[in-house]
Amino acid sequence: MPQNTRPRPICAHCDGFPTVAVTTGHTTPTGKRHTIVADCPACHGTGHVPARTRAHAPVGV
Repeated sequence: MPQNTRPRPICAHCDGFPTVAVTTGHTTPTGKRHTIVADCPACHGTGHVPARTRAHAPVGV
């Protein structure tokens, strides 16, 4: 039986590319470039945003 799960929305900050490797400009003793890994601060490296809860209308309006 097929699953009917909806896909989670892609993060608007990173467009689904949550983790990148950035070169520092330095080289290691073996001659390779030294890189660091950075995660998207909005989605914390998942590439997706959590499903939003439905906003309720204010009472009395």
